[in-house]
Amino acid sequence: MTVSASAAEVPVGTNRLQRSLGVWFGIAVGVGGMIGAGILRAPADVATRLPSPFLFLGAWVLGGIYALLGANALAELATIRPRSGGQYVFVREALGPYAGFIVGWNDWISSSASVAAVAIVESEAIAGLMPSLAGQVLLLALVGVVITTIVLVRGIRESDRAQRLTSAIKALALLALIVACLSWRASNRMPASTAVTPLPIPTGLALLAAMAAALQGVIFAYDGWTGIVYYSGEVMDPGREIPRALAGGLVSTIVLYLLINAAFLAVLQLPGIAASPLAAAGAASVVFGSSGGTIVQIIIALALPSALVANALNASRVIFAMGEDRIAPAWCARVNRGGTPQPALLVTSVVAALFLLTGTFERLIAICTFLFVASYALSFVSVFVLRRREPDVPRPYRAWGHPWSTGAVLLGSLAFLGATLAADPRNAAIVAALLVLSYPAFRIVTRRRA
Repeated sequence: MTVSASAAEVPVGTNRLQRSLGVWFGIAVGVGGMIGAGILRAPADVATRLPSPFLFLGAWVLGGIYALLGANALAELATIRPRSGGQYVFVREALGPYAGFIVGWNDWISSSASVAAVAIVESEAIAGLMPSLAGQVLLLALVGVVITTIVLVRGIRESDRAQRLTSAIKALALLALIVACLSWRASNRMPASTAVTPLPIPTGLALLAAMAAALQGVIFAYDGWTGIVYYSGEVMDPGREIPRALAGGLVSTIVLYLLINAAFLAVLQLPGIAASPLAAAGAASVVFGSSGGTIVQIIIALALPSALVANALNASRVIFAMGEDRIAPAWCARVNRGGTPQPALLVTSVVAALFLLTGTFERLIAICTFLFVASYALSFVSVFVLRRREPDVPRPYRAWGHPWSTGAVLLGSLAFLGATLAADPRNAAIVAALLVLSYPAFRIVTRRRA
């Protein structure tokens, strides 16, 4: 159902979530969640695996199409179940408590891991700008998580402002780099000294395997498009604003990603991108010379706080909803006077800190991507289930092209998961072990609740 602002707003000071968020927050949290560590690191891997400009850019287009089809499906779910908590809410309603338990805990843990992953890259940038902090990346990352938590715990209005401000700064910083790269290319030829022997282009099954592997990084870079879905219970008019926010955030990000990668191509060419662990740094060094490294570190430092904010907020809403349903500690569902689920945010920050202390960036990406896509697949199944089970429920937004569009993105998710299992058996084994352990954990939790 559609909830109007006048009917649904809750005064500040009441200890419950407040319906005060609008479409601009939704776009900001989408952009903030998507544009982060992934787009800075993934181009090198994609260029290595797909050494053709057409295939390289095509992977980013495919990732964008996948996300758009997914958003189309989740917009329907979020508008018929306007409750904060993300995909956990839909899957629990459609597929039952155990499926909801898996998705909820996976989503919360992987989103908390994303907080850690972004904090690592942000800290690397700050350490690069301040040589006296070299060797203190882990400490800086922990401090970043703490500062983010202090800002967000004040209330939903402060969180809204922080997300919109940091996302706007990020977009402007990246646009400045894009303009600089494209302007440089328009007035310069690639120096002969930068020429690198082209890499061989895979064909046949090797091409399919390379595309599947490249899409792992691309999908991680797009992840975060579900942003506004986590706040369905805090959006003033879910029926109108959730679909608009999903579309606005995704289209903005797809355009930015294509422009960023086109800018990297213009300056570095594909072999240069493949040889640069951080393509932005390689491009800036060519365009700005000796000051390029400093400039790109500044851009990273400006761009990543919005991703920290988005991931921390998203994760807190998941465990908040699970606390309401008593499959997480009930105290996770407490809300402070500012409308923030304070205990949920604090426990999220603690888990992110544990990821920082025990994991690496690359391992976090591999595990997070698998868990994210598995949750998406179950959410897409939920669209089919609820369409069949509740055909007469009012749907402010109906997924365009269903069942074909939803079926296509579901098949894409399953294909991605299968390819990931085959290509990365070690991380697949870790995920499988987590799933095996999830059932006895679910039984213990439900017994205690009873």
